[in-house]
Amino acid sequence: MLSLGARLAPKSSKERSMATGSTDTPASLYSPASLGLGIASTVAAVFSGYIGLAIPLLAGSLAVTFALLGLAGKINRKQCVIGLIGGAVGVLYPVSLIVALSV
Repeated sequence: MLSLGARLAPKSSKERSMATGSTDTPASLYSPASLGLGIASTVAAVFSGYIGLAIPLLAGSLAVTFALLGLAGKINRKQCVIGLIGGAVGVLYPVSLIVALSV
């Protein structure tokens, strides 16, 4: 006869990970989100004459925000730095165009 504790113990590693919970946290998604938004804002900044200035500004500012949060969390720093640079380009390019054309 099996005891209750032996019967409920997880047998495989998959069952063990499901029993203990997932290791992913929302903070682990900051670096891929900043990378994707940074690339999107850079591409949108190139085509800002066709799609407008709001999309690169929004995507770039979100990329910078997620990159700074990811750098503070010290998870996937390389992706965060790339997202930070891409987001900064996506924000600064339209802003510099506005400043240059208004002078």
